[in-house]
Amino acid sequence: MDIRLPYSERPPEPLEDRRLSRRSAHVRWRIAAGIAGVLLVALVLWRLFAPAGEDRQREPSPPPVRVGVAQLQDVTVQEHTIGTIVANATVQVTSRVEGQMVAAHFKEGEFVRKGDLLFQLDPRLFQAALAQAEAMQARDQASLASARNDAARYAALASQGAASRSQTDQFTAQAKALAATVAADRANVETARLNVMYAQIRSPINGKTGPILIQPGNVVPANGTNPLVVITQIQPVKVSFFLPQADLPRIQEQMQKHQLVASLQVHDAHTGLSAPVDFIGNAVDNTTGTVELRATFNNEDLRLVPGQLLDVSVSLAHLPKVIVVPREAVNLGPQNRYVFVVTPQRIARMVPVTVLNDDGKLAAISGNVRPGDRVITDGQLRVVPGKAVAAQAEHGTGTRRSARAP
Repeated sequence: MDIRLPYSERPPEPLEDRRLSRRSAHVRWRIAAGIAGVLLVALVLWRLFAPAGEDRQREPSPPPVRVGVAQLQDVTVQEHTIGTIVANATVQVTSRVEGQMVAAHFKEGEFVRKGDLLFQLDPRLFQAALAQAEAMQARDQASLASARNDAARYAALASQGAASRSQTDQFTAQAKALAATVAADRANVETARLNVMYAQIRSPINGKTGPILIQPGNVVPANGTNPLVVITQIQPVKVSFFLPQADLPRIQEQMQKHQLVASLQVHDAHTGLSAPVDFIGNAVDNTTGTVELRATFNNEDLRLVPGQLLDVSVSLAHLPKVIVVPREAVNLGPQNRYVFVVTPQRIARMVPVTVLNDDGKLAAISGNVRPGDRVITDGQLRVVPGKAVAAQAEHGTGTRRSARAP
């Protein structure tokens, strides 16, 4: 049986055991100190030699960018917009007299000329009215002749004292009244003759007919609200388009020089059409801030149809010998616009510029940019002014003319 005594009651350890314990602790301490010293030496060596290599690894390489070449060109400032073809004239043909339509003398969609017969109303009623008016005119003319003879006769008798003055005045007034009646009859005859003419409904303009809206057999009212047919004049036609009011000074200047020309790009056509602008609206639209312009085209080949939408371009100014760069090279800064110019040492230099014209592909600029300078067109977000860049493929500006004013 093992009986453990309290610590205070245990016998003291032998002296030799205590010496061995102290020697063991001392050895462990020296081992720990040696390990710590080795680690400290390794840390010092790492601090001396490792940072240089790591800094070289962390040093950023020049960002890759794409560049274009600035060129010197003559630039034509143009505005591009959408235009609508408008008929030169549109006429709703109605009847001036009431009657039954007996015939239509054209085919729907046919081209007609001014004066061509379109519809025929039953003319018999109008011819009878004309005959009656002519008969009444003949009767009243005979009565007028008799009254004038009586007035002349009584005037002669009155001069001889054989007739009273009142009788002479009575026959004179009767002759004048019959003269007025004859004049009214003449007007009635002319009206009846016009009604006979109006029974033949003729084209008032040259143009293309639409569908027949009231077919033969129907009774046509005089000056009805529903037209018989609509004729559209498509030779010539007009193109209507709108430009921003900011372009008004250039527009007015070009109009004074008679150099404001509208060009149309007809789809599926090898060449465009051009015509001088002959109309500028007299007011600016408050809702859109634009002004209307129109140009007239002969439309000889009938390619232009009223209501058709086409691309319209108008030349507003000419900029001789200006610097042109790709549009992507121009950046918007907090105070102005700028481009990055790559120096021969491949250093990116920020250059403020002013945009004279921008057509969506090329930008005409003014500033400290010379022909042949390389400007950054892609990768600007990684560029630091005054730092090196790695220029890749180049974008040429080409020879395209500028087409939109800023």
